[in-house]
Amino acid sequence: MENSIPALVPRGRGHQFVLYGDSCSGVPGGLHEKTFACVNAVVRRLQPQPEFILFLGDEIVGLTADARALRAQWSHWLDVEMAWLDRGTTPVWHTTSNHTTYDVMSEAVFREVLRPPENGPRKQAGLSYFVRRDDLLLVFVHTSWSGLGGEGHVETEWLETVLKEHEDVRHKLVLGHHPIFPINGFSGAYQRELGPEYSRPFWDILVDGGVLAYLCSHILAFDVQAHRGVLQICTAGAGTAHRMPEEVEYLHCVQAALDENGLRCQVLDATGVVRERVEWPLPIDAPFEWQEVPHGETEAVFSGHLTGGRIAELRLSGKANTAAAAQTMFSAFSPDALAALWLGLRGPAQTLATRRRWHDDTLARQVSRQRRSHRLLASGAAHRAGLRLGRRRRDLVFRGTRFQLLEL
Repeated sequence: MENSIPALVPRGRGHQFVLYGDSCSGVPGGLHEKTFACVNAVVRRLQPQPEFILFLGDEIVGLTADARALRAQWSHWLDVEMAWLDRGTTPVWHTTSNHTTYDVMSEAVFREVLRPPENGPRKQAGLSYFVRRDDLLLVFVHTSWSGLGGEGHVETEWLETVLKEHEDVRHKLVLGHHPIFPINGFSGAYQRELGPEYSRPFWDILVDGGVLAYLCSHILAFDVQAHRGVLQICTAGAGTAHRMPEEVEYLHCVQAALDENGLRCQVLDATGVVRERVEWPLPIDAPFEWQEVPHGETEAVFSGHLTGGRIAELRLSGKANTAAAAQTMFSAFSPDALAALWLGLRGPAQTLATRRRWHDDTLARQVSRQRRSHRLLASGAAHRAGLRLGRRRRDLVFRGTRFQLLEL
C-alpha cells in the first residue's frame, strides 16, 4: 500500500489493535465528518491492519430526544463514515458514553444498532459486557447508566466478579468512557470523571484483579497516567474539533501491540506522524548504580543530548522548607531558551510540580502533582519521576536540593 504506516506488532504471541474515541459525528456534511475522515484515513494506512478496534465512545453527536434522529446518526456513522471497514474481518467493540447513552431511550438504541454481547450485569446487558480473545480479556463498563444515576456513575460488583472469574487470563484491559483521574487539569466529578464514591473502589478492583490498563476517552486529549501499577490511557482525538487544551492536544488514533513483554503504543496524528509513544512496563533492563547529588546547587551528573526512547529516573526525598519561591530539582534546557522540562517545588505549600515547554513556545504546560500524577509516581514519602524524553535534542542541566538520578 502506498504511504503505508508500519504498525507495531507483537514480539511473538500477542495482539495488535487500534483504540480511539470521540468523533462526535454522524451528521452528513457536519464539521466532525471531515475531521473523523482524516483520522480514519490514517487507520486505513496501517500495515498490517489491526486485528480489532476499540472505540471508546462518543461516536456520534447524539444528545437528542428523538429516537429516529438518533438512529439516523448511527446509520450515517456505521454505513457511510465507517463503510471502509469490514467489520466481519476487523470487529469493533464500543463503550457507552455521555453522547450516545444518556437516557433509557438512547441506551436501547445503542443495544439495537451495535448489538454488543449481552453478558453484562442485570439490567445492563449490552451496555456493560466482556470479550475474551485467547489470553486477552476486555471488560467494558457503563459509566453513565441511567439506572444508577446517569453520567459519572458505574456498577462495580459485576466488574469485580468478571475479573475473578477470568483470573487465569494473561492480559486484562478494562474500558469505559469516563476517566477515573483528572486529565490536563480538567476536573469535575460526575461530568469529567467518575464520582468520588466510585473512583477508589473501582481502582482497587483493577489493582487487585491484575488489570494492565484502564482505557478511556471523554477528555479531548491523549494522556497516560500510572497509579499503583495500573495505567489510565485516555484517547479522545478521533474527530471532535475541540481540544483540551486547544493548540496543545491534537486529533489522533492509537495503534497498540500487546505481548508477554507488555504494552507498546504509538500515537498517530491526523497526518500519520507518530507524535508520542508509550511502553509499559518501562524497559529498564540495563544494570545501573544510583548517584547521589549533594545538597545545594550542583553540576549536572550527565549532560549532552538525550535521544528518543531513553529514560531518566529520579528518586526524590526530603522535607520542603517554607519558601514560596520555586525550587528547581530538575531542569532540561538549551543555553539560549527557556527550560523544555522543569521539575521542582512551587508556592507556599511547596507543591511538587512540572512544566513542559517547546522552544518555539507553541506548547506550554504547567501541571501539578494533583493534575498530572502520571508524571510523578508517588511512593510513601519519596517521589519517583519516570521521564521518557522526546525526539528533540536537548542539553540537560540538573540543579537540586538532594536527589538521585539514574541514566540508562
